[in-house]
Amino acid sequence: MAASISPARRVAWEILGEVRQRQAFARDLLREAPQMDGLSGRDRALCMRLVMGVTQSCGTLDRAIESHLSGRKHLEPRVRDALRLEAFEVMYLSTPAGIAVSQGVELVRIANRRASGLANAVLRRVAGEDAAAVDAARRRVEQGSTAQADLALVSGLPGWIIAEAAAALGEAGARWLAMGALEPAPVYVAANRLRATPEELEGALESAGLDPRRVTDFGTFQLGRPAELARSGLVDAAVAVPSDLAAQLVARIAACRPGERLLEVGQGRGTKSLLLEGATGSMGGLGRIVGVDNVPRKREIARARMRRARLDRVVTCLTLDALRLADPSLPAEFAHPFDVVFVDAPCSGLGTLRRHPETSWSLDARSLDPGSRESLPALQLQILRAASARVRVGGALVYSTCSFARAENQGVVEAFLRGGEGVGFSLASPMLAPGVKSLSADDRSLVEDCVDEDGFFTSALPGVGCDVHFCARMVRTV
Repeated sequence: MAASISPARRVAWEILGEVRQRQAFARDLLREAPQMDGLSGRDRALCMRLVMGVTQSCGTLDRAIESHLSGRKHLEPRVRDALRLEAFEVMYLSTPAGIAVSQGVELVRIANRRASGLANAVLRRVAGEDAAAVDAARRRVEQGSTAQADLALVSGLPGWIIAEAAAALGEAGARWLAMGALEPAPVYVAANRLRATPEELEGALESAGLDPRRVTDFGTFQLGRPAELARSGLVDAAVAVPSDLAAQLVARIAACRPGERLLEVGQGRGTKSLLLEGATGSMGGLGRIVGVDNVPRKREIARARMRRARLDRVVTCLTLDALRLADPSLPAEFAHPFDVVFVDAPCSGLGTLRRHPETSWSLDARSLDPGSRESLPALQLQILRAASARVRVGGALVYSTCSFARAENQGVVEAFLRGGEGVGFSLASPMLAPGVKSLSADDRSLVEDCVDEDGFFTSALPGVGCDVHFCARMVRTV
């Protein structure tokens, strides 16, 4: 008798197919998929874990599956989706082999009845061989192994990403990253101080059943039960701002003083704008932000968020190519230099793989080659050079990414300081930023733990589990 397919697995399989067909982001489809509304809370959590995990580890799963195909490498896409799904369960979630195999066979039967025998044979071998290999690698890593092969297998990530992590974060940092790579990313929110104090937000989060735990004195909360955050209305009302702790710390480093002017390069949908004004607001007033992004749709979303957050009078959202920032013929908003220029640079996103799992196997290592004119570091350096023209003497230039790759981070900053546009700029400690100096002693220590001896901020905090963001603060002296 055929086994019935569990609702969570059926929906996960369907969404994985949409991710592939539409080349869409897994997290976006999970938010939008109507099938998710029909799942129980437990099934929703399992479905999300499956979709995000399979997407992030797809290359490792494919290697395991294809090693058991006896020379046959081509699989129908929907069949491959089903095999990936159950291979992930048995390799990384320790689902009993009998359950994973039977569920995988039934999913494949829907896609192609004739392939059900193949699915049974392949998944049994994955359960017997590949799951054991992952378990053995995990035991070695738990005992201290930092071998690239072990870390890659445990995390499901390509070896080159593990090598980048080791170069940037050290062997211990790479081990920490690998062990948590397939775990759900923590959900943090910040208070919009124009709508609620941290204490008021905490009460609202508790009333919504979100199980908040206060992480910082300035108003960061980690949610123990985040599934109902969207339905709580707190985000739509701009009372709560969903943002990883690392991004909130970067905003403290980049924030201007009350009454000052800040240029935000790469405004996106406006999350950092909210955080920046929140940091300035905690110092007793608001700043005036001019945010630029080259995607008109993002500009419209940011404008709507600023209106809901009651910040539209102090935050301007413009569509502008950041490479034009050195152009003298820009709109009136650029007539005078800025006290702070914050470059939230386009990057690989290697520090946020748990939230953007597509990056893991779609990103090419060559895109990080600073010697290539088409690489991310080359673009980042161009943007930083253009943006630097807008900093007043005595003002700050803050460069940030959500990556741990040194080529995108220290490499870009050092190349900028060596070049002509970098003359007159010098590195300054993030600890001297007004938004950091105004923090409580405990919160300042949290920032300080992320600052290395050269003055670069990297949010690798094993005890916290936030994303990895990078930040450098420079001051213009002449």
